[in-house]
Amino acid sequence: MSDGDTLDLRGLKCPLPVLRLRKHLRDLASGAKIRIETTDPLAVIDIPHFCQEAGHPLISNEAVDGGHAFVIEKA
Repeated sequence: MSDGDTLDLRGLKCPLPVLRLRKHLRDLASGAKIRIETTDPLAVIDIPHFCQEAGHPLISNEAVDGGHAFVIEKA
């Protein structure tokens, strides 16, 4: 995936958003950024925690209509 792509994780419940994000990050080059969108209320805890544990910088975390959007840079 190239810089600025969006991964739609809306409708998925914990732990699927983190699992899908982890899988997508494997295929990205270091420094690539991805935006993810989710409706899972636990994602506001799970995604930042995953990023911290895995060492991926969390660039942004914002509430959007019906959920949250995150921009993550692959470490």
